[in-house]
Amino acid sequence: MADSALHNMSYVAEADYGVTPVADPAFSNLRHTGATLGLTKESFQSEELNENRQVEHFRHGVKSVAGDVSFELSYGSFDDFLEATLMGTWTADVLKAGVARRSFSVLRHFTDLLAADKPYHLFSGVELNTLSLTIPASGIVTGSFGTLGKGLTLLGDLSTLGTPTFPAGSTTAPFDSFTGTITEGGSAISVVTEVTLSLANGLAVRNVVGSDETILPTVGKSNVTGSITAYFENAALMQKFLDETESSLEVTLTDPDGNSYIIELPRIKYNGGQPDVSGEGSITINLPIQALYDVADLSQLVITRVPV
Repeated sequence: MADSALHNMSYVAEADYGVTPVADPAFSNLRHTGATLGLTKESFQSEELNENRQVEHFRHGVKSVAGDVSFELSYGSFDDFLEATLMGTWTADVLKAGVARRSFSVLRHFTDLLAADKPYHLFSGVELNTLSLTIPASGIVTGSFGTLGKGLTLLGDLSTLGTPTFPAGSTTAPFDSFTGTITEGGSAISVVTEVTLSLANGLAVRNVVGSDETILPTVGKSNVTGSITAYFENAALMQKFLDETESSLEVTLTDPDGNSYIIELPRIKYNGGQPDVSGEGSITINLPIQALYDVADLSQLVITRVPV
């Protein structure tokens, strides 16, 4: 019986979509707190009528690989996946949204299973479709990557990959929500209780006659949304929503060693905002965010990494 405490994940970049490198690939460790990455199939039930009223034919259809990988955000641990999700390229420690497609082969290893139980689940053609981050008032910064992939192979060992290696991964501490700064509209703000950010790439499978696997999925717009929840102390943020006033948001996260990520949305509009009241206690206001392309930064989302 497999135990989640012994579950391991790793990945390797693919040179060609859906093709796992077989010449001694070096897999990178994928830190995670949970995973739902798996394969599903469409199904087809015959509509044929007969005298016994029963179904005589049932078939599997097109395969689909999808699921989420949840994590605690830590410095340097997810730079490859952040790059792939934004479809950009780290340049001088700055990452912006772009159009570069990247795919990975992702390996799930149920380490307490025997070889006969096929403990290796190798997913191919895995692209990063979504990213979500949650920065609470107190606690660890968490998130998840949403994936879309091509195929799955169950393996008892990794001999088909030559001699794969598994270099040690990062061990940096997760970011917390109270070590860092947040600015809204260029000014420091100290009443925010939660920030959520989401990026969606709009990937969708493309099925073709003669294959039960997707070809390279279609891609949509890079859409960054989110929300700010803040204590309601005045109408300043609400007024920006009412007046459709553009603003900006910048969050700096710093780990115990001093490494930082600066997450910047240089141009945003609020898409709501009302101070609901329910029972006793402080009143908060939630303001949904829509990020927009900024001509100065050439991106709606900019991530800067600042090492010690």
